[in-house]
Parts: sequence; C-alpha cells; structure tokens
Amino acid sequence: MRAALDGDQAAYATLLHGLGGWLRGYFRSRLPASAVDDAVQEALIAVHEKRHTYRPGLPLLPWVAAIARYKWIDWLRAMPRHEDPLADDLADAPRDAPVQAAAELDALLARLKPAQARVIRLVKLQGFSVAEASRTTGQSESLVKVNIHRGLARLSRHVREAAPEA
Repeated sequence: MRAALDGDQAAYATLLHGLGGWLRGYFRSRLPASAVDDAVQEALIAVHEKRHTYRPGLPLLPWVAAIARYKWIDWLRAMPRHEDPLADDLADAPRDAPVQAAAELDALLARLKPAQARVIRLVKLQGFSVAEASRTTGQSESLVKVNIHRGLARLSRHVREAAPEA
C-alpha cells in the first residue's frame, strides 16, 4: 500500500488483486453467492476512494476490514432489493442466521459507551491487538483493556438479565 500511495502502479495492481481475493472470502461467508462479486467490487472502489485515509505504519488489513464491514452493512440494509427468494444459492443456505446474529450483536454493542463498543469491535471482532486498537482510537493500552473488560462485563450482565428463567 505504501508503494501504491507513492505512485507505483504495479504495486497498486498487485494490492487490489490481493485484496480482491481477501474480500471475496470475507463476503462469501456473509452474503448470498449472487451478491459476492458486486460487494467485492464496491469494497475495492471504496478502498480506492479512501486510500488517502490509510495511515502508513498501521496494519493494512484492519483498515480494509473496516471498509469491508461498512460495505457488508450497506448490503444487509439493501438486501430486500437484491435478494431473489428463488435463487439456488439461497435455497440451501440458512437464510437469516448471519444477518440475525449481526443485528443482535450490533444491538448489544449499542448498549455500551461508544469507546467500549469501538475497542471491543476492534480487538474481539476484527482481530486488532491491544496496541493497534490503542493507536487507532487514541486510547492508552491500559484504557483499551479496561474498556474491553468493563464493556464485556456490562454485556454479560445484560444477557443474564434478559435470559428467560429456565
């Protein structure tokens, strides 16, 4: 990415090709097969349009994963317009499980303070290290750890309180 930002066209082509493969895998596990190629293209366009926001020195994949996640959310919101209920690739797949899980997770994280939700997303969901999350958010590493701990404790309490009595 650094070489691409410095104007190396061959490096940029190699980067986009490699990201295309990674994005295909990302979207394949989250969207119907008929939507994967379009989602990959939209994400690659977003990477191209937002490349000026990438900060050299920080890992590239978490930056790309954040863009991919936003594109995935866009597709989820627009799904009724894209979904063909008779499509073969949807007939055998569990229809709403990933969408339902994502919606429930977003609803749970919305109950937290924004700083807690952000570091939980970065570290626990996107695979950032505590140090990377610290650099990305501007929080100290200690604060990242505290926010994760307190946020997960709050989520745990909420889930226990919301669970029906057995």
